[in-house]
Amino acid sequence: MPRHRILITGANGDIGRVISPHLAEHHELTLGVFDLGRPAAEPFIPPSSARVVRFDIADAAAMNAACSGIDTVIHLAGQRSPAASFDQLLGPNIVGVVNVFEAAVSHGVRRVIFASSNHATGGYDLNERWPLSADQPVWPDSYYGVTKAFGEELGRYYFDTHGLSVICLRIGWAVPRPTREVGLRMWLSPADTCRLMDCCLATSVGYGIYYGVSANTRCKWDMKSAREELGYVPEDDAEVFAAEIEHIP
Repeated sequence: MPRHRILITGANGDIGRVISPHLAEHHELTLGVFDLGRPAAEPFIPPSSARVVRFDIADAAAMNAACSGIDTVIHLAGQRSPAASFDQLLGPNIVGVVNVFEAAVSHGVRRVIFASSNHATGGYDLNERWPLSADQPVWPDSYYGVTKAFGEELGRYYFDTHGLSVICLRIGWAVPRPTREVGLRMWLSPADTCRLMDCCLATSVGYGIYYGVSANTRCKWDMKSAREELGYVPEDDAEVFAAEIEHIP
C-alpha cells in the first residue's frame, strides 16, 4: 500500500487510540486531538512518529490549517452520544463536518473516511426490520443519528461537486469486547477496525456507505458491499463472548 499522509481527527477517542499505532507503522500521521468532555480511562500516548495538533473542528481556520499537506482525512471527531441534544451536536457534528470537507477540498485532499454510525439507520434496529443493507433509506433513531445521515449526504455532495472521495462507515460497537447482548450482533473488534481502515485507504471507490462490524454470527447487517467493494474481510466474531454475556444477570 502507498504511504499516505493522514490526518486523524479525534485521534484521542476510542477508535483513534486503536488505529493510530497500527497506521503509524506504514503512514505519516497527524493526530488531531481535542477535549473529549469525559475522563479517559487511560492517558493518550500517541505513536512517537506522529505529529500531534490540538484544535476544535468547529473552528474553520484551525481545521483548514490542520489539512495542509494531508492527502487523507480519517474523520472521527465529534459528539458521539445518542442522547445528545441538538445544541450539543450543532458545533461538532454539523458545523464541524462541513469544516472538514471544506478544508479537504481547499488543500486537495484525496479522500475523507467519515465515521458515520449505525444510528443513521437505528430505526430499523429498534423495529427489528432486518436484514439491513447500506443502500436502504436512512432511518435515524436520534438527533445524533440525523447528524450522521447529514454527514453521509454532505460527503456525497462533495464527491459529486468536487470529486473528493468519501467513504462513510456506519460503525457498530467499537469496543475491546462486547459486554451486552446487543454487542453480539454489532461488535467491531479492534483488529477488524484496523483491517477496515486499511481497506478504506486502499480502495478505488469514489463514494460509498458501508457497515463496519466484525464477522459476528448474529449480525443483522448485510456486509456484501463492504466485502466486494472495499475488500473488507473481518475475522473476529462476538459469539466467543456469548456464553459469558447471556449469563450476566
